[in-house]
Amino acid sequence: MTTQQKVWFITGTSRGFGREWAEAALERGDRVAATARNIESLKALTDSYGDRVLALQLDVTDKAAVDTAVAHAHEHFGRLDVVVNNAGYGLFGTIEEVSEDEARAQIETNLFGALWVTKAALPILRAQGSGHFVQVSSIGGLMAFPNLGLYHASKWAVEAFSQSLALEVAPFGLHVTIVEPTGYSTDWSGDSAVNATPIDVYEPARAARAARVKPGMVGDPTATREAILAIVDADEPPLRVFFGRGQVERIEEEYGKRLDTWHAWKDLSERAHGSAQ
Repeated sequence: MTTQQKVWFITGTSRGFGREWAEAALERGDRVAATARNIESLKALTDSYGDRVLALQLDVTDKAAVDTAVAHAHEHFGRLDVVVNNAGYGLFGTIEEVSEDEARAQIETNLFGALWVTKAALPILRAQGSGHFVQVSSIGGLMAFPNLGLYHASKWAVEAFSQSLALEVAPFGLHVTIVEPTGYSTDWSGDSAVNATPIDVYEPARAARAARVKPGMVGDPTATREAILAIVDADEPPLRVFFGRGQVERIEEEYGKRLDTWHAWKDLSERAHGSAQ
């Protein structure tokens, strides 16, 4: 395990996972460039940890601002070791209900925000010959539920570009980890969420999703502190890791259904190949 002092760049640090992980890093002596759209939300961090925190106001959908913030953090601390793409929010609504503006805003934040931060930090980490990208996805980056289609689209896209990224940067000594949490008692479905204008005929779909949430399924975000530190300290960190109980079993069921379908239609799939040329 590698445990020397690290410099972190974390988006979405006002609350939720971003805040928990910033505090975990700072409590053990690391340094953190903490970003949020409302810089006042970071005052408690700077009051507690002083010059080990660089508080930056940042909207990750503004690529020029992202480039400036990453460059400033690098200049301020002299290096970047862990880049956490945490900024994002949930968009609740069926595919028919979600407006064009809501759909574009979801993708701009959850996908392009993570992409712009990754692209801005990548040359720095590559030149160092070390570094770790932590991309916050979701169980919803691997499977999909009603009433969250555009959120799922954004997270599936993060999963895809991050897997490609991992293959591309491994020769430079860089790591990529996609963190896939289940439900946690963060503000993801609270004030930070966006809800599309409902259409009555989709009430059963909303009810079906709500019925999936069982007692004991919601995790404690504080418990992820130890987990995130173990990941960034590992000599060989995972490409993907779940946060939360029962996730492996859920994915085994989901992927089992996919395999069953692919096998059932295998003959048709092979006929679609045509004659060998």
